[in-house]
Amino acid sequence: MRWPPTRIFTLLVVLITCCHGYNWKSINLPEIHIPYYFTNNPDISRLCGNDTTCPYQHLLKENKCWGYEKNCNEDERLSNPECPDDSRGWAKTKEEQLNTFWQGGDFGYVLERRKEMKTICKPKNPDDSSLECAKYMRYCRAKNIYLDFRHADFDTNESFKENFLLEGEIGGHCKLHKSALRAESEHKSALQSWYAEMEHFTSLPFKPIDDKNCDVIIDKPVMFMKLDAGSNMFHHYCDFINFYLSNHVNNSFSTDLYMINWDTRSSHYSDLFKETFDAFTEHPMMYIKNLRDKRVCIKDAVFPLLPRMRWGMFYNMPLIPGCHGSSLFQAFSAHLVHRLKIPQDGPLESKIRITLLDRKTKYRNVLNQAELVSALKTVGEYEVKQVVYKYKELPFLDQVKISHNSDIFIGMHGAGLTHMLYQPDWGSVIELFNCGDPNCYLDLARLRGVKYYTWEKIDKLHQEDEGHHPTLGAHQKFTNYAFDVQEFMRLVAMAADHVRSHPAFIAARKLKYKLPKDEL
Repeated sequence: MRWPPTRIFTLLVVLITCCHGYNWKSINLPEIHIPYYFTNNPDISRLCGNDTTCPYQHLLKENKCWGYEKNCNEDERLSNPECPDDSRGWAKTKEEQLNTFWQGGDFGYVLERRKEMKTICKPKNPDDSSLECAKYMRYCRAKNIYLDFRHADFDTNESFKENFLLEGEIGGHCKLHKSALRAESEHKSALQSWYAEMEHFTSLPFKPIDDKNCDVIIDKPVMFMKLDAGSNMFHHYCDFINFYLSNHVNNSFSTDLYMINWDTRSSHYSDLFKETFDAFTEHPMMYIKNLRDKRVCIKDAVFPLLPRMRWGMFYNMPLIPGCHGSSLFQAFSAHLVHRLKIPQDGPLESKIRITLLDRKTKYRNVLNQAELVSALKTVGEYEVKQVVYKYKELPFLDQVKISHNSDIFIGMHGAGLTHMLYQPDWGSVIELFNCGDPNCYLDLARLRGVKYYTWEKIDKLHQEDEGHHPTLGAHQKFTNYAFDVQEFMRLVAMAADHVRSHPAFIAARKLKYKLPKDEL
């Protein structure tokens, strides 16, 4: 049975201050981010100035910018990275080192992608279609495009099947630059580029937004997704940081959009962290398989940056040594905390909150964990919490609340350490042992700007056995460990010193408890 033509209309907000006013709640950003939003949306900024109901008028005179805007001074950014240590040959000068970190791990990455944007299919008239993409089609946006799923093979075990849509089945009413399209094929790969999906983009003889050509017309903005593993927080949060980056590339932070999973499998996508999508959309996730046998026309579509791009963010990322403190990751953390409504209950007046993550898995367990926890509890200043992050036992947002309220977060090498993204800006993270993978969570901590510590004295560590990888044999990730208590306490003491002395911790504690300066 054929679907009748369907239209899903976007609610248009009429900006008439004399009558209904602007829906200021729809901005839904952390207040600290509002001046940056106004810089990039001057019409809304002017509207706020003329609307007595605007709750952000006290922020209008703040000159702030993320760093990718024209004429953005460094002192107007959210923060600037620091590079106190050597680049180990990556850069010849300190300036080059800072710039490399900025371009690869901060908002400079947005600027680079914006510079790369070029038109692949050019409209002749305002109501025509268009397609423009960054280099290698790592990011694309399209207007008035046509997708014909009537002949697509959904009965497959391939997550991202190539040649899924063929010539004439994806395209728009615009002038296609075929050579420009073919030139972007170098990174053709499932989670690195949208080239495989765009390879057969066609210049169509009809305008897609026309009832006779469409079974379904989607008027709301759409963000298509090709997702990494939904069972692993480290990999899945590569999806979310790239959604956030794509919001900046597109200068659009509305949650009134559809996020459609471009998964060509017949099976369902399993997601242990699905609540995070609430930070990006107010609508349930959709799947292209729900559009089977339909001709679909979309007014506004974004194909976002992907989780495993070469030189990507943060997987496959060559992060220059010696630097830390990405304002991008600081903003990402604040964005998630705000939209997921995660409360910050600290800092405590006289305690430092320590969370120790208990893996409860076959490998990388701490054999003397009870001994370590007992030692921590002998220090009166430490408030210690031992947690197991299993979604069946503790809902994900409850996990996030604990992580956000952890001044020090401790765990073995593993995806659970990705929770450092939710730690407060003054946080410290201790990767008890990196199991032969020294850069993974060190780099994530450097990006987030939290202080990182790991085990230094191997002679004070006991490895249960050589490790038993299913195919590679002896492997440090496939065994369990015990740690010297005194050395463990030394690491925690250093992490606590960092927290106590952090300007953000001092300011937050002073503000919360109205402490005089000499008591800090």
